[in-house]
Amino acid sequence: MTKIAIWCRHNGDNVIGIGPKIPWHIPSDFRRFRKITEGEKLVVGETTYESFPNRTLPNRDIHILTLTPEYEVSDKEHHFVHHNIKDFKEFEGNLYICGGATIYKLFMTSGAKLMPDVIVDCKYMGELDNLEGPKVDISISIEAMEKHYKKATPDYEQENVLTSLWVKKGEFVDQEVLKKLIKIISINN
Repeated sequence: MTKIAIWCRHNGDNVIGIGPKIPWHIPSDFRRFRKITEGEKLVVGETTYESFPNRTLPNRDIHILTLTPEYEVSDKEHHFVHHNIKDFKEFEGNLYICGGATIYKLFMTSGAKLMPDVIVDCKYMGELDNLEGPKVDISISIEAMEKHYKKATPDYEQENVLTSLWVKKGEFVDQEVLKKLIKIISINN
């Protein structure tokens, strides 16, 4: 089992959202996310789940980590509710950690068994859209990444987004997962 975190943050301030919205629109970044996660198992928080069109993403199993006791999902066959991060310690198969900020923080700071093996770190180099709401940043997760991971690829640039892979120091990482990720991030969409 390999845990993969995937995020896109604003360069310099690590903002991933303003309120519940992503403060930029980069078509190639959305395509890259789709290619990386298609056919995979994702874990997201409630706010991220509710931001998906119709509360779903086709061809993915989505695990929602929430504190809401009776949380309802839109697709009971492919969406699953969890109330405890420990459910993911011995998760079967690969798991893609897809946000938001609280979910990233939980996985990055709750001990070695929960930390992702690989991080797909995307940095948006442009200006933020002017949106209303509080800025949501992942600075705590970036600090953990810089402390516990090493950069495994160069930055691949597309549409003002730099993307690289980071791997956990001293850990074996499934080579098939790495090959798949490198192929996707190194090709312009």
